Amino acid sequence: MKRPGLPLFLQRRPYRRRRKIDAARLLPVFGAFLLLLPMLWAPPEGQGRDTGSDGLFLFLVWAGLIAVARLLAPSLTAEEHRDPGGGDG
Repeated sequence: MKRPGLPLFLQRRPYRRRRKIDAARLLPVFGAFLLLLPMLWAPPEGQGRDTGSDGLFLFLVWAGLIAVARLLAPSLTAEEHRDPGGGDG
């Protein structure tokens, strides 16, 4: 049975806020995958592991995760404003 009074589509601001919350929740999972990725890189036969490039990759991933978290944080802490003419009963 259909619920009366509920809007069919979400308003733009709450929808974007929820997607940013979803992105913030997935960020640690994505970061863990990227930090474990160098273990999958196999060096060519007869050569040792190049720890310099692996270390540089890990540092760049770490810095990138910090930058993405810093970009997401202000929008997650901002209060959710309601439109005066919105469909919230």
